[in-house]
Amino acid sequence: MHEMSLAEGILELVEQAAQAQGFSRVREINLEIGALAGVETEALAFCLESVLKGSLAEGARVNFAAVPGEGWCLNCGTTVPIAALYDPCPRCGGYQVQATGGTQMRVKDLLVE
Repeated sequence: MHEMSLAEGILELVEQAAQAQGFSRVREINLEIGALAGVETEALAFCLESVLKGSLAEGARVNFAAVPGEGWCLNCGTTVPIAALYDPCPRCGGYQVQATGGTQMRVKDLLVE
C-alpha cells in the first residue's frame, strides 16, 4: 500500500514546515489529489490517521480536493478532460493522449497555531 509512504511523506513535509516556520500545532491539512495520481483517498485518510498520532498534527482535520485529469491529444492538438491514463480522446477517439494535469498529489496548505 503506497498510501502509507505518502502519509509518512506528508508528515515529513509538515514537520519540515514547522521547523522552518516555528509553529507547534497543525489544525488542518489541505491536500490536492489528481484524478490520475493513483491515490486511494480513503486508504490515505486511514494511513494519515495512524501516522499523525503523536505528532504535531495529531487530530488535525485533513481535507481532500480532487483535481480533474487533463491531457493533450496529439491527433486533435487540443487539451481534453480524461478520467484515466490511456483513455482515448473524447473528441476524436484517438489514443495518443498525454496526461498534462491531475497526475500529482500535493499539500496545498496548512492551518497552524
